Amino acid sequence: MDSSQPAPPKPVCRAHKFGGSSLADAGRIRHVAGLLLADGAARQIAVTSAMHGTTNALVALGEAATGGGGWQEGLAALRQRHRDTARELLTQPEAVLARIDALCGELAELLQATSLLRQPGRTALERIHGMGEVLSTSLLHAHLLERGGDYALLDAREVLVVRHTDLGAVVDWDASAALLADWRARHPQARVNVTGYVARDEHGLPTTLGRNGSDYSAAIFASLFEADELHIWSDVDGVLSADPRIVPEAVPLTAMSYREACELAYFGAKVIHPQTMTPAIARGLPILMRNTFHPDFPGTRIDADGDRSAAGPVKGLTLGGELALVCLEGAGLIGVPGTAERVFAALHAAHISVVMISQGSSEHSICCVVHQREAALARDALREAFARELAGAQVQGVTMLAGVSVLAAVGDGMAGTPGVAARMFDALARARVNIRAIAQGASERNISVAIDSNDAARALRAVHAAFWLSPQTIALAVIGPGKVGSALLDQLQAALPRLRERHNIDLRLRALASRNSLWLCEHGDEADWRARMQAAPSADGLDLLATHLLDAHLPHAVVIDCSASDTVAQRYPGWLAAGIHVITPNKQAGAGPLERYEAIRAAKAKSGARFRYEATVGAGLPVISTLRDLLDTGDELLAIDGIFSGTLAWLFNMFDGSKPFSTLVREAHALGYTEPDPRDDLSGTDVARKLVILARESGMPLSLADVQVESLVPEALRGADRDAFMAGLETLDAPMRARLEAARSNGCVLRYVARLERDGKASVALRELPADHAFAHLRLTDNCVSFTTRRYCDNPLVVQGPGAGPEVTAAGVFSDLLRLAAALGARL
Repeated sequence: MDSSQPAPPKPVCRAHKFGGSSLADAGRIRHVAGLLLADGAARQIAVTSAMHGTTNALVALGEAATGGGGWQEGLAALRQRHRDTARELLTQPEAVLARIDALCGELAELLQATSLLRQPGRTALERIHGMGEVLSTSLLHAHLLERGGDYALLDAREVLVVRHTDLGAVVDWDASAALLADWRARHPQARVNVTGYVARDEHGLPTTLGRNGSDYSAAIFASLFEADELHIWSDVDGVLSADPRIVPEAVPLTAMSYREACELAYFGAKVIHPQTMTPAIARGLPILMRNTFHPDFPGTRIDADGDRSAAGPVKGLTLGGELALVCLEGAGLIGVPGTAERVFAALHAAHISVVMISQGSSEHSICCVVHQREAALARDALREAFARELAGAQVQGVTMLAGVSVLAAVGDGMAGTPGVAARMFDALARARVNIRAIAQGASERNISVAIDSNDAARALRAVHAAFWLSPQTIALAVIGPGKVGSALLDQLQAALPRLRERHNIDLRLRALASRNSLWLCEHGDEADWRARMQAAPSADGLDLLATHLLDAHLPHAVVIDCSASDTVAQRYPGWLAAGIHVITPNKQAGAGPLERYEAIRAAKAKSGARFRYEATVGAGLPVISTLRDLLDTGDELLAIDGIFSGTLAWLFNMFDGSKPFSTLVREAHALGYTEPDPRDDLSGTDVARKLVILARESGMPLSLADVQVESLVPEALRGADRDAFMAGLETLDAPMRARLEAARSNGCVLRYVARLERDGKASVALRELPADHAFAHLRLTDNCVSFTTRRYCDNPLVVQGPGAGPEVTAAGVFSDLLRLAAALGARL
């Protein structure tokens, strides 16, 4: 705040309301009293709910009494709880104990009469239900007096007059103000304790304001006492951007407008009941949502202006469940006036509340979201109302779909901001959530969608992240914690704090898998992946992996396969079809059977899941993405030449005749440049796989068998075990020495090169290249790829850099993961 600006005026009168969790026991009541006594406002009103759980207990007592008995034990327990609280709270509890006994005696008479009548009137039940507030307010008031506070005790039933309508309890403001003025003449104290929830009807009989009535009471009395602020205290830090039980990353909102609070509350967000805001809106009374357990936190301020400085258009999200979709469809509805009126009249006559409405511009269908418990009644009401049209086939039918939830995005900033709906729908699509119906008000402050309840949690998380209200959360599974996998996991572990802080990305490692074992984690936020693998594995295979990732209700799931397993690659189509993204340096998928490759592409096209495999060619080099950019921009491929093996690149960069070739192979193996069995490199098969991947990326349906491969492994050693092969490496020396001398005599160098021509001819071989060739001057393990295209025909486009080593390959995989996160909506 600018220190030159004057501080806002101190409230002359402040109203407080404390919920049941704030008054759960003597300790909590003592804490509330401390907050009230510390309040420096000149005048103060404190409205209190019943002690936590008391109203539910009273409702149960009324139901038991209506059934004919069994209420005595429950009443005794309720009486004892309040007596015990009084003894713990007060140094001289006798007066309050007597009042508790009197009130419980009154309750006993009401319950006894109810059990005899079996059909109690509304007045009797509401008198029973409202007794909790009278008891709790008596306890708080007595404690305040003992601590030196000068408080009057107001039983709201003395002054608050309401009448019950279809819209709920409506205040008779004139009558209430007159009764309060008379009461104030007899009780002039500046501070007043008021019972919440209870009132009197127009006939002077006790009644209640219904559920959430204590909040409503607080707003009413804040208005009647002309308070400057209303503080509503509960057990949360104000209003949150989403339900924290589903989105743990939900953030408290600093401020919001009355309109935003009403929209969120309508769909069930734990904000404040819209009815509560009616008196506040009328007077422009600010409401502050505070946490009794965290009183230093400022909470959320609700007023006419809201938070004009909010960065994004959406303030919060809410999710309403246990709903159903009822649809009236038919060609005969098109252009017929009064159809919507008949629909709503039929539902109104059946006393059914409509949560959401969606009608297509063609007027072919009208869909209503209703509470699931009323769905069958709504369907039957519409069938009856349109019986004639149904019989004449003008209406094709009235359908009902249960198990529906409504997700609503709310914010004043949405009005006039293009792209809000697009971002919301895009987030849902990426999270694989189908939208059943859509509604947007003309005010543009709310976009609501009806979705399947099974997708609700995932949808809420996805949209919350899409509007940057929380990090973009991704469930990860890493398969193959070998050299590359371990390097990747270490890189992830080191980068996670920075990714969360700077880029709003939250990567949750929920599964680890080795060759035969699977470790599952519920939350995926443990820091040390090695320690996790010291525990017993969760399963002996990958069968549970997909289910575990998808069960988390996180918006996105990714499998990172760092193995070289063909068996794992066989699972890619199923994972992609389920909407799980796959990232891999494993070449078995891209270069394996063509039928499987096509199945992978079909699965990802249908589900929208991404398959990223940049690290299969050139480790961390942008080889595949460069090829795609060339082709996607309309260039024509003429040829690809490349050194695709960092191992073979190192061997022939080092092979100058000063050391036998076998010695260099052993050195490369010791440095970790080769596969565990160096024949995997020397055979040329790995290079051929990379060439197949690039050919398929170019649109050529090539298979490994189509590539002509020159193996550097002598025929006699191809079938031996690894140890025998390593022992017989010297058989390579003479042939390789001869090849080197022949190349030198021609002024050339030896390089192991892959080549793909435009007609699909593919070969991998040891070639003699001129000393001025681009491949002749590579460094150590460099890969080098030369793209000859129509645009780059005279001077080919070259991509060069380190192409071997676990760190480099892991970095390539990590880059694919970050590109995926960006595509899913993360800010990078």
